[in-house]
Amino acid sequence: MSIGERLISLRKSKNLSQEQVADKLNVTRQTISKWETDQSMPDLDKIVPICELFGISIDELLSGNKSRKVEEKEEDQKTIRKKKSLGIGLGVLGYFIAIAWIMISILVMSLNPIVSSAIFLLICGLATFVIIYSSINYKIEHKERHENKVKSAIKEIAAIITCLIYFIISFITFAWHITWIIWVAYGLIEAIIDLIFQLKENENEE
Repeated sequence: MSIGERLISLRKSKNLSQEQVADKLNVTRQTISKWETDQSMPDLDKIVPICELFGISIDELLSGNKSRKVEEKEEDQKTIRKKKSLGIGLGVLGYFIAIAWIMISILVMSLNPIVSSAIFLLICGLATFVIIYSSINYKIEHKERHENKVKSAIKEIAAIITCLIYFIISFITFAWHITWIIWVAYGLIEAIIDLIFQLKENENEE
């Protein structure tokens, strides 16, 4: 792989355009294009800024050889991503189990609503704990990506819609003692959003 091809790969891994890279390195877009098509080589004074921008060593840029520490770090990040995805997935499963339990225990088994609700809350609490634990303990070194902004926007929209639905249904039915379950559904939706983006990130890395 030539230096130009490596520069293209590095730029795409950061989800940056040629214009954005040119702006960060204080060169023109045409210069970036020439580097990436191997029509010219980066000047010596640009080698270090390029390496800092993409988080690589000079040897990796020039030869394509990653240091052992970098390779080990990437493997560690892949392992962390898998563990985090598993944790969030188990948390989402926990929410589904909680919803299934509350429906079956009250409507089918006719158990005491207080007991059923207590178990329901316990399962939701455990599911929430698993998601929070996975998110905190399996931190990933995030790169600046457009997907993160999209995920945040989706979560904000989901929160607003959930809030509106909660108040509308609650004021219409006056069933405030029941409508709180809407927020459990929101927690489930948020966890699913995290899981989808986490799995997408894992796929992109591999």
